[in-house]
Amino acid sequence: MQNPLTEQTLTAALTIAAWLVWLLLAYTVTIRVLTRLIATVSWLRHMPLPTPWQATAGGIAGAAVLGVSSHAITAPPPPPTQPVAAGTLDEAGKPTPPDGDVLADAGISVAGGWLPRETAEQVSAAASLVWLRRRRSYRPRPPGPPSREDTDLAPLPPTVAAVQAALADSTPPPSEPGAASAGSPLLDRPTVGGAFPQAGVGLTGLGAQDAARGLLVTSLLAGRHHPAVSVVVTRPVLDRLLGPTADTLGRRLPGLAVIENLGQAAGFFSGDHPGHGLGGRDQAQRDAQEGNGPPGPILIFDAASVTDSADALAILAITSAAVAVLGRWPAGQTWQVDPSGRTHHQDHSGSAGPRMCVLTQVTATDLLTVIAHPDTASPGPGTSGPSRTPALAGRSPQWEATAQDHPVRTSNDKRRLHLRVLGEPTLLLDGQPVEIRRTAALQVLVFLAAHPDGADTRQLTDAIWPGLPRRSLTGRLYTTLSDLRATIRSTAGVTLIEHSDDRYRLDSTGVTVDLWHFDHAVRDATTTLATDATTWEAVIGAYPADLAARRTWPWLDPIRETTRRHAINAHAALASTSTDAREALAWLQAGIRIDPYNADLHTRAVAALITLGDHDAAEYLRKDYARRLAAAGILPTNTALTTATPMDHPAIPTP
Repeated sequence: MQNPLTEQTLTAALTIAAWLVWLLLAYTVTIRVLTRLIATVSWLRHMPLPTPWQATAGGIAGAAVLGVSSHAITAPPPPPTQPVAAGTLDEAGKPTPPDGDVLADAGISVAGGWLPRETAEQVSAAASLVWLRRRRSYRPRPPGPPSREDTDLAPLPPTVAAVQAALADSTPPPSEPGAASAGSPLLDRPTVGGAFPQAGVGLTGLGAQDAARGLLVTSLLAGRHHPAVSVVVTRPVLDRLLGPTADTLGRRLPGLAVIENLGQAAGFFSGDHPGHGLGGRDQAQRDAQEGNGPPGPILIFDAASVTDSADALAILAITSAAVAVLGRWPAGQTWQVDPSGRTHHQDHSGSAGPRMCVLTQVTATDLLTVIAHPDTASPGPGTSGPSRTPALAGRSPQWEATAQDHPVRTSNDKRRLHLRVLGEPTLLLDGQPVEIRRTAALQVLVFLAAHPDGADTRQLTDAIWPGLPRRSLTGRLYTTLSDLRATIRSTAGVTLIEHSDDRYRLDSTGVTVDLWHFDHAVRDATTTLATDATTWEAVIGAYPADLAARRTWPWLDPIRETTRRHAINAHAALASTSTDAREALAWLQAGIRIDPYNADLHTRAVAALITLGDHDAAEYLRKDYARRLAAAGILPTNTALTTATPMDHPAIPTP
């Protein structure tokens, strides 16, 4: 009663109990071993020795047995089966982890199917381009409160995040022979002995429609850098594949041609290239065999269309990249596809074919959104509005109330811990970095720094391990948090992460965060009655680098871009209010260094250079910006870069 249970006393009691159990086990094992030894020695003493005749007979029998055994054939044990879990990176030849993450093939398993690794990398690259386009299109304006969210900052679909997370910090595995993906034999029009028959193939089985969706997504991703049509599909088939979103999404997908019947497909082959028309069948066949000329689009139809227009399809198949038919195809091969994407030839051999990309309706729609043109009905970029998922897109609704309780770092601050997340994430103790052993633990620190009001278990697991079953992640999160707490407690002697009401948050009384200091400066700049250059300079001074620079965690993009836009707004505000043309240009150039993809900053800088009479520098800036966009895979759409004059931006002072 005088010494109630504490964490230390409970630990000591458990340790003593464990030692007692171990001693009991050791005592039992020792007694059993001694008993067996005594019995063995006693048996050896009473064992009769063989006579000479018995020894000779035993030697002959042993030699005969060994001679027969040396010629016996032993079959190798069958390889262990490996189950597939969603949201994991599959690699050939690696053992199955105990938590269910499976490495079976060279691809990515997500909740709604399987993607070859090349396709997954294209999805990740397309997602990066989405954010680059959003950065290019943003138009700076007077800084707003930290909680302000723009509609174009909505996070990408969960499937895209799952693919990005699976690819992050991974080593490319060896390609699986026969895996159908962009750039694989499936899309390179191999011969009949290759992965995809030259005359096309019919798809049947439980995974047939999922495989057709995978072919649709893979082909559009592979052809997104080319202006030509990549996929031709009939409207009934597209409705079956994409469901309710087929009509709206189909109009926004570059490289997709939707036709009513098979006869309309001929128009997509009548280009300048000889043989693209139906009349050049012989030339097209020679080009297909020799590998000359660009391949035609991929054709996806149903069995009814093939039956009605068999002759037209036979001609189109010559110049197409591939032909897939939903259903049996009497004129060619037919594959049976299982839900995992593995194929089997529907002939007498029943041999296995390549593994195809398989996607459910929801998963395919999620992946197609990263290459679809923006919806013209949605608000333009840079407009304010509620986010679809505030907890992951930016600041949560409780931000304004909780942020006021987080004091910023001052010169006489007694708190020894400082969390730096602008730039390379680092936890500092008295100015020295604290080693964080787990990458997930570092993510937890940055996530909680970006959400001062805290996050619950669901938000943390969905952000750090997107796409994986939540039931298998709770224990992983607890292990990560326990290791992080132990590291900080042993190093600094404090509990950095608080936990109450199933919400985790950073203890603001024990740590300072540079992101909180930056948001405090933004809030001061937007709430001060007489805003001057000092408030904007304070915002710029509190922004040393991007949030978690060089980290590719999928949940980071909306918050990182929100923070970057506050810094850009401050630079644009200082340039607009400056009375010196050269000083205004310097602020614009500093803003371009923060975001070298923003078109509006470049337009203002070009106008400022023209105002100063430096036309050569203005022309160099135009070309350099165009080269940068082209290197990133996007083209400049702001025509003001080619026609900017001082009159376009009257706020720029004239020297």
